[in-house]
Amino acid sequence: MADVYDTRAVPPTAPSASLISTTLLIYALYGIAAVAGIVSSGFPLIAPFFGVLGIVAVVIAYVRRGETAGTWLASHYSWLIRTFWFSMLWALVGILVLVTLGLILIGIPIAFGIWIAATIWVIYRLIRGYVLFKDSKAIPGM
Repeated sequence: MADVYDTRAVPPTAPSASLISTTLLIYALYGIAAVAGIVSSGFPLIAPFFGVLGIVAVVIAYVRRGETAGTWLASHYSWLIRTFWFSMLWALVGILVLVTLGLILIGIPIAFGIWIAATIWVIYRLIRGYVLFKDSKAIPGM
């Protein structure tokens, strides 16, 4: 009987040093954007990545994402891009709650709670992603 081989299972390739440096740069830009957002207002009134640095970082991630195919870095790029978009989603939810319920004053603490939770979530994702990146591991489940 002939052996059957799965041609779809391709062993991961090693990423280039340039791609590793770019990934580190994206993590650094996200981290600086998050810290700058927190420091500037005590906590960000919008998602930490809405500043110029966060937008530059996500653009770089989208541009270099195709080069990560087949490497352990592919999961990191998906992780970073999703972190940006979900932080934006939660910021918009907080703004929507503030605008709709702010007049009756209950929306203000709810909106601030959403923004604080989103900021903590973003910081968690940055730390978790960076720790796995530092160990040259893919992000599980991505």
